[in-house]
Amino acid sequence: MSPTRQPNILFFFTDQQRADTAGCYGNTLGLTPHLDAMAEEGVRFDLAFTAQPVCGPARSLLQSGLYPTATGCFRNGIPLPQNTRTIAHELADAGYEVGYIGKWHLAGRGRYEAQWVPQERRGGYDDYWLGADLLEFSSSAYGGGYYDADNRFVPFDGFRVDSQTDHVLEYLRTRDGQRPFFLFLSYLEPHHQNNLDRYVAPKGYRERYEEYPVPGDLEQFHGGDWQENLPDYYGICANIDENLGRVRAELERLGLAENTVILYTSDHGTHFRTRNGEYKRSCHEASIRIPMVACGPGLRGRGVVRDLVSLADIPPTILDLAGAPIPAHYQGRSLLPLAAGQASDWPDDVLVQISESQVGRAIRTARWKYCVNAPHKDGWNDPASGVYEEQYLYDLANDPHELRNLVGDPAYRGVADELCERLIRRMIAVGEPRPQIVRR
Repeated sequence: MSPTRQPNILFFFTDQQRADTAGCYGNTLGLTPHLDAMAEEGVRFDLAFTAQPVCGPARSLLQSGLYPTATGCFRNGIPLPQNTRTIAHELADAGYEVGYIGKWHLAGRGRYEAQWVPQERRGGYDDYWLGADLLEFSSSAYGGGYYDADNRFVPFDGFRVDSQTDHVLEYLRTRDGQRPFFLFLSYLEPHHQNNLDRYVAPKGYRERYEEYPVPGDLEQFHGGDWQENLPDYYGICANIDENLGRVRAELERLGLAENTVILYTSDHGTHFRTRNGEYKRSCHEASIRIPMVACGPGLRGRGVVRDLVSLADIPPTILDLAGAPIPAHYQGRSLLPLAAGQASDWPDDVLVQISESQVGRAIRTARWKYCVNAPHKDGWNDPASGVYEEQYLYDLANDPHELRNLVGDPAYRGVADELCERLIRRMIAVGEPRPQIVRR
């Protein structure tokens, strides 16, 4: 399935972006014409999900190919173990120049520490580095900076996404071109700005989206803060897409577009505090469903894939695109056979681990969502539990916005029992001990 000529690979990674912000996923505001064009040219994974709806754990999975409980990075603030062999190591061995720009969140820095990342904590991105561990604390939406490979502070003015993209363009223009490149571009946006506890759009963008159709999962909730934040959130997503367009235009100008794969996705979504006291860390679609679009050699004209896919499938896909060996211990599968219609044995469910807000596990099938919780455990300190209790059961075919929890309903006991066994099998498959799940 791998191209005969190694392509350049640009991984375009956003933070906290719901799938339904994109036109190709049904949004009607025209926020994402460049992403929509990518979907037309390449492939869109309609049902793509994070494996962990919080920043650090999702990133640990992308770098290692392992679920967060397997690396130990089950919550924010836990550094990726230094002996972890990352996708950067694999790609460097396959002849790639490997670079990283943006938010890292895997060095274990606290919010009050300097945010430069020691070389030994950069996961093998040794050819080009410009980032910060917690970018939200080395910068604001307007102004701040990153750190280069020598840990020198590189300041910026203007909106953060625009600045970060400027560095991407500079990288593309100045690299020597002797090797194919893998560039991991990690934006903070559209994540809220932590010190302000709200979303901050570029100047003038909020005003474009003061009137908007309310997503169905939000309009039933008078709580949360979506009424205040959605215009800014949509403005940020529009700005990100404009910057995607800038990158694609530069690839064209430099003659690199024909042999460059762009993979676009996010670490998780946001429910705007409608499901718990913060923005994610729940099993609900708003938290776990993400955009996932790719275009370039090996992916052109593949259309829409309806199978369920996970962030866990991204690391093997990247290595497959590069023609690099996929480590046997990876816990996802390459998406290339699936996109080509050659994966008849593709799994029909995805596993989600949930931390910090709770110790939870969920399984999502084409129709059902089933989640269990360990209320006696601490979501910050406990990575897992030996005993869980049923928490949620949703029939997504008849309740797509997850407004009616069917858990404990005798009419759905058989469905819950089947999903329970499937969840247990999935947990065991990623290295967790077989749990006890208490029925309701």
